Amino acid sequence: MENSAIDQVRASEFASESTYLNTSTCGLLPRRAVEAVMKLAGESALGVRGGVGSFDSVDAARAGFARLAGVPAARVAVGGSVAAHVGLVAASLPSGAEVLAPTGEFSSVVSPFAARGDLKMRYVPLTELADAVRPGTALVAFSAVQSADGRVADLDAVRAAAAAHGARTMLDASQSAGWLPLDAGAYDYTVTGGYKFLMCPRGSSFLTVTEEAQEALPTLFANWAAAEDRWGSTYGPVEKLAADARRFDEPVAFLAYHGAEQSLGLLAEVGVEAVHVRATRLAARFREGLASLGHAAVPGTSAIVAVPGLGGREPDLAAAGVMVSARAGNLRAALHLYNTEADVDRALEVLSG
Repeated sequence: MENSAIDQVRASEFASESTYLNTSTCGLLPRRAVEAVMKLAGESALGVRGGVGSFDSVDAARAGFARLAGVPAARVAVGGSVAAHVGLVAASLPSGAEVLAPTGEFSSVVSPFAARGDLKMRYVPLTELADAVRPGTALVAFSAVQSADGRVADLDAVRAAAAAHGARTMLDASQSAGWLPLDAGAYDYTVTGGYKFLMCPRGSSFLTVTEEAQEALPTLFANWAAAEDRWGSTYGPVEKLAADARRFDEPVAFLAYHGAEQSLGLLAEVGVEAVHVRATRLAARFREGLASLGHAAVPGTSAIVAVPGLGGREPDLAAAGVMVSARAGNLRAALHLYNTEADVDRALEVLSG
């Protein structure tokens, strides 16, 4: 039976003019997020707001993500991109430290480490990641769900291996947060782009840091907005940064965070567990349909469905109003709370032609 809360928000918050199966690239914005962004933009145009946004919305988005991630808001820093968060983690490592990552991992997860030039980068297949952790490994950097093909990492095994060898963990939840339950407290760091399954505007991203790991991070983005007393720190060097993870905040784009506050509130109303049930059920329907057409999808139970070698069909699908993506030669579709059986069946219909 369909989840009534999901049905209600799908009907009231979304009005896609396509068969949209491309959340892995960018999620649809709910109506309430669009209205919040437009309201702030309008106020800024008319000069009726003092400033260009509210830290109340930024902190509400922070709290909303914290609830979704299962950690206190004091462990969450906000920013504009995953790459910047990863760069902060990379800056904390000593020269010569070993970073272990999956082969073919998304660029933003590994490039800030590789670009330093003085770290030891080691890459192994995703299925071998846990076994590859060794005593000299300083950090395991990996995505919960792979961008290229939707494979889900063996999270328990990687965490256990890292703990056994004294390695820190950094999890990218950009392709999972919003449909796959997230326990951010189980990792030293998590990084999450807000514009995919969290359905936030681009320019919103979240970093979680355990209290112990906070001690190792440099305050590279020291700015008045990261101060303990924001409005008392607008001139001269900041005398006291925030005592918690907010001291790692980047200066934010207020338009993005006014929208993020609303999108994360919507997810809280529906519940990630309910989204997980909906999205994975639709993904299973799509895999079964693909098999009936002779196309073998990457196996698994992910909400992201990838078909190796079929990426060339993306233009055909787009021409028919079915939005998917082509990644690493794969045709990639992503199912979310606003999708239905009709969306899956339409994509299969086009692929059968």
